[in-house]
Amino acid sequence: MEFFGSIQGLGIEGATGLMFAMLLVLLVTGIPLAYVTLLVALVFALGWFGPMAVPLITSRVYSFVSSFVFVSVPMFVLMAAILDRSGIARDLFDAMRLFGGRLRGGIAIQTILVAVILAAMSGIIGGEVVLLGLIALPQMLRLGYDKNLAIGVVCAGGALGTMVPPSIVLIIYGLTANVSIGDLFTAAFVPGLMLAGFYVAYVLIRAYINPAVAPVVEGPRASTAEKLRLAKGLFLPILVVIGVLGSIYGGIASVTEASAVGVLGVTLSTMIRGEFTFGLMKAAALQTLQTVGMIVWIGIGATALVGVFNLMGGIKFVSAMITGISDEPVIVLLFMMALLFILGMFLDWVGIALLTMPIFVPIITSMGYDPVWFGVVFCMNMQMSFLSPPFGPAAFYLKSVAPPDISLGDIFKSLLPFIAMQALAVAVLIMFPAIAIY
Repeated sequence: MEFFGSIQGLGIEGATGLMFAMLLVLLVTGIPLAYVTLLVALVFALGWFGPMAVPLITSRVYSFVSSFVFVSVPMFVLMAAILDRSGIARDLFDAMRLFGGRLRGGIAIQTILVAVILAAMSGIIGGEVVLLGLIALPQMLRLGYDKNLAIGVVCAGGALGTMVPPSIVLIIYGLTANVSIGDLFTAAFVPGLMLAGFYVAYVLIRAYINPAVAPVVEGPRASTAEKLRLAKGLFLPILVVIGVLGSIYGGIASVTEASAVGVLGVTLSTMIRGEFTFGLMKAAALQTLQTVGMIVWIGIGATALVGVFNLMGGIKFVSAMITGISDEPVIVLLFMMALLFILGMFLDWVGIALLTMPIFVPIITSMGYDPVWFGVVFCMNMQMSFLSPPFGPAAFYLKSVAPPDISLGDIFKSLLPFIAMQALAVAVLIMFPAIAIY
């Protein structure tokens, strides 16, 4: 009780430092982020306001989980889970041979194009990286592609689900920053394709400078009948993408309604292909429960912590501290980007969004920046967090399905050029905001 009573005596400066230290120490012990944030929120609510403050935490949590737009999150996760268990992605990859052809580096480019289509279908990175790791990586290695290039293309391509709508990162940002998710999807579309274009350009440059890293596929040309058979693999995925994104951009459906359209589209696709079974849907539903449960618990903990910190006056204190770094808005923005990148090396993106955006977004708007544009820049920054050591989740997803001779060290080493391209994309977005807010 003496500890609780002494928190308020520290003042907001000391309490902020103590809160940060507690978060760091508890995270190092291996306790999940959701429980760490909830525990710290409870400790500081009791220490600063007393027992009467606990209902304030529950009201903040309710406002987060009761949002109608949040329903789209489990829908998009379910889409990804069904895709993960069907042969749609495999047929899509085979169909992309029509575009890769005999181009040097064609299989790698084909992998990036498949990643973009899969990202536009679900917006989840874990399933994408695993799917590409099972389908594309063995094929590239068998054809003699440079191991580092193949690994980088699979991980970075799989992480495009963060940027290409319907991205769950954009949905969580929109909920946190109180920004239109439809506007965010529209703004993120071109930057997402721009980043994929950077990857394609990198593959082509590497392949033509050093042909050994990406050999040309030898063999007889596909017949017309074979081309028609392969083209069938494109039809259903593109139809689902048109259904999801077309209904949003066409003003026919909201993001939440479009997510239901997507689940229906993917489910019908499995039925048409003869893959639909009760076991498939049950496994997809259980995976969805697990993933969404994690997101909700992190959301509950982070929302509670930010709510208590706000009531303490901490957000005003941190905002004043950040804006006091420089009178130049660009310097403040770059500081935020550096902070997000560092946090991304250690924390999950859900926690980062929910912990930092209530502080960063008001600062951004006060400096005259567009919060929709900042959401796109934030998502581009989170691209780096998926690949960055020591806890880049994309690397661990790939490791779970990669050949045994590929170590985590190999994967992280392969990702460095792609992290550099993501940093370049962030810089381009900052220099040319019109790319997002055209």
